[in-house]
Amino acid sequence: MEGEKIVKDLVVDVAESEIRIALMQNHRLIEINKESTQGHNFSVGDVFLGRVKKLLPALNAAFVDIGDSKEAFIHYLDLGLYFPAFDNFVRESNPNRNLRDLYAKTKLGPILAKEGKIEDCLKPGQMVIVQIVKEPISTKGSRLTAEISLAGRNIVLLPFAEKVSVSQKISSKEERRRLETLVKSILPKNYGAIIRTAAEGKTAASLVAEVKSLLQRWEGSWKTIAKHKSVGLLFMESSKTTIVLRDLFNESFSNIYVNDEKVFEETRDYVAEISPDQEKIVKLYTGKEPIFDHFEVTRQIKSSFGKVVPIKQGAYLVIETTEALNVIDVNSGIRAKTTDQEENTFEVNKLAAEEIARQLRLRDMGGIVIVDFIDMDSQEHRNQLFKYMAELMAEDRAKHNILPLTKFGLMQITRQRIRPVTEINTTEQCPVCHGTGKITSSIVIDEQIERKLAYYAGEKQVKSLVLKVNPILGAYLQRGFNSFLRQWKRKYKCKLKLVETTDFSVLQNEFLNENEEALD
Repeated sequence: MEGEKIVKDLVVDVAESEIRIALMQNHRLIEINKESTQGHNFSVGDVFLGRVKKLLPALNAAFVDIGDSKEAFIHYLDLGLYFPAFDNFVRESNPNRNLRDLYAKTKLGPILAKEGKIEDCLKPGQMVIVQIVKEPISTKGSRLTAEISLAGRNIVLLPFAEKVSVSQKISSKEERRRLETLVKSILPKNYGAIIRTAAEGKTAASLVAEVKSLLQRWEGSWKTIAKHKSVGLLFMESSKTTIVLRDLFNESFSNIYVNDEKVFEETRDYVAEISPDQEKIVKLYTGKEPIFDHFEVTRQIKSSFGKVVPIKQGAYLVIETTEALNVIDVNSGIRAKTTDQEENTFEVNKLAAEEIARQLRLRDMGGIVIVDFIDMDSQEHRNQLFKYMAELMAEDRAKHNILPLTKFGLMQITRQRIRPVTEINTTEQCPVCHGTGKITSSIVIDEQIERKLAYYAGEKQVKSLVLKVNPILGAYLQRGFNSFLRQWKRKYKCKLKLVETTDFSVLQNEFLNENEEALD
């Protein structure tokens, strides 16, 4: 709603094998990111020393070995303008040379020809510096670029480049001139940069510190390049927590909750560096309840990642993901708020658009997305829905393109695919049939429960028991004066308390001891 204050919270769940990061907007889940803490999983932004495996002249591309089981792919146009400089640096560097001197003396020209051929630049067995721009998806390996960039909060450092460009979103001419002059003065020879929107108003000291940090990361990889004998990782993109903060962090962030002391300190230090006034919003979570459960992230994941996603007042989406495209169907369900059908349809479609914009970010859906909205007769409504969708997706960091609705009510969206779509299994195995689809006949359920009771009260001599059941089964076991419950208490000479819970399916049952600890 217009004028409503947007509250952003970041919830970081650090587990043994992975870190999960949830971005909440007004307590609603907007993005979920995962980062493995075991081994290496080939993420966007990681830089490798790779070996050319095979040339594909017909595609003007090559396969490159970066240590993954699937060979990575690089196109001629992704080699970058100054590939000869990178190539010369790899060839000429060795452990005995002064690498800083070699880097500074490397000539940037000539620029790579736009219409050139891959075989003129690469040969099988050649070592190249490459960066992942698209993660492995399905059977495809990573997509690479040889135009290396190191992204910081305010500046993107470009090795072997000479241009310094300023974000178009910085409108003030004086500020653009100040930033450009400042960054040019602090960059060593053979470096370029992109000045990000976040740099507006930043002091010279903070920009100098950031450039120094980025230079250290790039120059720290030179020793590995100088050996250039084997394929391997040169340096990783920052941690996912840092990336999310780097790209999204602003004054609207209210809290950052972390459940691990080490990650909490790293996050606090990073926030202190980029925004000292907001250091206090980073908080260490020490509650007994899992952090995602406490902030209702788990519940929202379960309700948001299924095939059928409820919207409001009975309306829902059906989401199907295939190799080539994603299809989203909008259904009005039982919703009938107004008597005007056209107006009602427009309202449902607007609600659906809000949820679709959220789902695209949440699942990180990429490629082609086809949305089948409910048919509307009014061209004005179709135009309004198109504009509304564009507004909703304005905050999406992934590059995207939206086409107006067709006369059949279909909207086509293309969204940059750099990672596989996030899929979370929201179904669980049935506790009664255990996935077989068949359950014990209801007519013998009392015999089944009695056999368990005989085992616990007779053989195990547990004389105080709690039987947990669904209210329907509970009513069946207690019906009549001489109920099953009364008979069992007499027969097995035990205390037997019946506890009813709606969480259980109709015939589900469980025995507990007097401390309410499960015996089954």
